[in-house]
Amino acid sequence: MHDTPAYEAETEGVLVRVRPSYLAGQSDPDGGRWVWAYQVEIVNLTTTTVQLMARRWVITDGQGRVEEVRGAGVVGEQPVIKPGDSYSYASGCPLGTPTGSMVGGYYMTDASGRSFEAAIPAFSLDVPGERRVLN
Repeated sequence: MHDTPAYEAETEGVLVRVRPSYLAGQSDPDGGRWVWAYQVEIVNLTTTTVQLMARRWVITDGQGRVEEVRGAGVVGEQPVIKPGDSYSYASGCPLGTPTGSMVGGYYMTDASGRSFEAAIPAFSLDVPGERRVLN
């Protein structure tokens, strides 16, 4: 699943690294369904423990349709990440077009109770070999 470069963003010492990959075996282009997996690694570069409380995703397909997804935690967890540690998970995204993009944020709380949003870098969802048409 690491056939593509990682997209990275760092916010207040929290590094978010994303690697998307196209899932040809789960996609049905004739039926208008393309599926991607993405592996996320969240690295705590600070000197205090942080907890991921919630997420916000903005998903845009190749025709410019936007869907916003919000929810508690990620994959059913609200991980606590100690200084120097990281947390990884995998998830997926189906689209009705062969291209798209995702961007978002993780709502974090540190050990002192301070909240902040750690940026999830914008990343492309492109079928290998497809030519992207920008609107």
